[in-house]
Amino acid sequence: MKNIKVGLLGFGTIGTGVVKVIQQNCGILASRLGATIELARIADLDTTTDRGVELSPGVLTDDAQGLLNDPGIQVVVELIGGYEPARTFVLQAIRNGKHVVTANKALLAKHGDEIFAAAEVAGVDVMFEAAVGGGIPIISAIKENLGANNFYAFYGILNGTCNYILTEMDEEGKDFSDVLDEAQKKGYAEADPTFDVEGVDTAHKLALLLSLCFGTKVDYDQIYTEGISNITALDIEYARDFGYKLKLLAIGKRDGDKIEARVHPTMIPEDYPLAAINGVFNTVRLVGDFSGPVMLSGYGAGMNATASAVMGDVLAVARDLQTDCGSRMPALGCPQSELLPLSIKPMEQIVTHYYLRFNVKDQPGVLAKIAGVLGEHEISIESMVQPHRHEAEAVPIVFMTHAAEERNVNAALAEINKMDVIRDETLLIRVEDHLE
Repeated sequence: MKNIKVGLLGFGTIGTGVVKVIQQNCGILASRLGATIELARIADLDTTTDRGVELSPGVLTDDAQGLLNDPGIQVVVELIGGYEPARTFVLQAIRNGKHVVTANKALLAKHGDEIFAAAEVAGVDVMFEAAVGGGIPIISAIKENLGANNFYAFYGILNGTCNYILTEMDEEGKDFSDVLDEAQKKGYAEADPTFDVEGVDTAHKLALLLSLCFGTKVDYDQIYTEGISNITALDIEYARDFGYKLKLLAIGKRDGDKIEARVHPTMIPEDYPLAAINGVFNTVRLVGDFSGPVMLSGYGAGMNATASAVMGDVLAVARDLQTDCGSRMPALGCPQSELLPLSIKPMEQIVTHYYLRFNVKDQPGVLAKIAGVLGEHEISIESMVQPHRHEAEAVPIVFMTHAAEERNVNAALAEINKMDVIRDETLLIRVEDHLE
């Protein structure tokens, strides 16, 4: 039986999960592959911490160069994270003719063009199922099972921390800061949660999905990114009153030679399947011209789910090695020469519905003033909520608009926010009523 040798860069939580899969499911892997997978070497700066798994003598080392230059290792799994030295190591592995499997969405969002081009020249695979959606097999679905489709759009809930926070705010009526504190205590949020709650992690994943679905190179820095830290329990309550759920969505849409690429809190109808994805679960909803809508859900992070995705990629590479077919599938599903020159549509050109919450002085005529400015900027009101007058100094007024262009909404809010009746900056949340 043939033996496939794997080298692992990074022995943290996910790396430990990969070792567990190889050790616990070695029989299953061998029977499905018709070959054995040998974890030949693990490189990590920390060679003393007990990870709870037993390794053969000499497997764990702090010598990454020894692993990368070992001619017997055919597949390198990169689980270091971050940009460097991960980028340098991955490119070195490719130059050495080794296939690469990675879970590093930040690396690929920033340096994917360079890495994918190098892999194509070298004739090796770069696989990254675990980089988007954890254990959800979304990338293989896009590249292979749904590869005959022209994708119109996709929508993703791609960060378990944010989804957990918004779910708890919805079900318990708590404020963002309180739920974030609970999430950190439970291990659902990092000590520094910025990448999660400000949408950066989701934007990294969106960049990869855009390239895969629309066959184009994406400049990550052009993706509009907005997090959930400004969302309040009051907004969750109003969303429910209007018949919506609030989610942090990654949105990709094709419009001719332009694409929409945005990450932001989004209200979606409460009877839509995406609205039912709660807690730490992730989901991606794809809309293809022949497949129609397809939705895949599961755990988007964590040791086991991510390790499962990593090993799925290792199996795919190992099957290619079994038949000596080289790199069977380009990293993005099509050759670099076939990528389309699509550009990202500016946010000011986006057309959607809007939830607007104004915090105003409680006095007569305020509603008419605000509605007047909105009308001057071609923004019509679909519905509204205005509380009864009371003794508080400021009260919320909430509008749900018809479809409007974002540049008009921004212009109107810039004018409204200067009014002396406005007490705080107006909160804007975009609304997606049609996810197909």
